[in-house]
Amino acid sequence: MSKAVLDASALLAMLHEEAGGEKVEPLLAAAVISSVNWSEVVQKSIARNVWDESIRADLEALGLSILPFTREDAEGAARLWQRTRTRGLSLGDRACLALGLRLGLPVVTTDRAWRGAVPGLDVRVVR
Repeated sequence: MSKAVLDASALLAMLHEEAGGEKVEPLLAAAVISSVNWSEVVQKSIARNVWDESIRADLEALGLSILPFTREDAEGAARLWQRTRTRGLSLGDRACLALGLRLGLPVVTTDRAWRGAVPGLDVRVVR
């Protein structure tokens, strides 16, 4: 049973040994990430020249599940646009929030701008 939705920023903090990353590792066994946010993780890792094809398998072996971006998530992310546009949240950010809402799980991020963005959604900022 999943217990948290990870934002790309949270997973990247762990992978790149950045501040807050140490709080993400214990969550992996019961965490999920949207395929949209997973794409961000891969892209940013490639940009840093640290991508290795085994990373996904290693993370999945630790318990991380990569979930498809569904029609429901797409519509949820779109509905969040008006509520969050003044905070500068991207489609990827809203994809993570929409998945958290759909699954009824807290979302974990490094982005402080998410706090209070969606009433009733538990947003945990790791740094």
